[in-house]
Amino acid sequence: MIEPGNAIPSVGIKLVNASGVSDTTSDAVLGEGTVVLFSVPGAFTPTCHVNHLPGFQANHAKLKAAGVDRIVCVSANDHHVMKAWAEASNALDSIEFIADGNGDLAQALGLARDFAPFGMGTRYARAALILRNGVVADVFVEDGPGVNASGAPAILMALEAANA
Repeated sequence: MIEPGNAIPSVGIKLVNASGVSDTTSDAVLGEGTVVLFSVPGAFTPTCHVNHLPGFQANHAKLKAAGVDRIVCVSANDHHVMKAWAEASNALDSIEFIADGNGDLAQALGLARDFAPFGMGTRYARAALILRNGVVADVFVEDGPGVNASGAPAILMALEAANA
């Protein structure tokens, strides 16, 4: 699994943002400034849709005030699903989305998890990373169901501690 001090890997991805969908690489999206990347098992899935994403939307201004340049959500869904989720959630004004349909970035980060028992195949572990100029500063991976360690409040606390 990726650890503090590791550089973000360069993997082909699709970026979904207010400008539309574009082909790029993970290091191009995540490599500049202070970035919070949070990973979810699936777009529109109950915990992701009701708890994880909305927490980052609600705390967007606080995260920006704490020095975050970009907030990015990643999932092993195709770009059509990620775009539909971003639009349905009214999130494109505050969050960018990475569609990692084949899970290549999930594998490269060591965050791929087998959700086959739930009929979902390989997905992301629920997690969040704080990146500074393409290097991992902090990694927060949930050790059970729900959103605790990787939610926006926990990330805000970590940023405030680092900035103190």
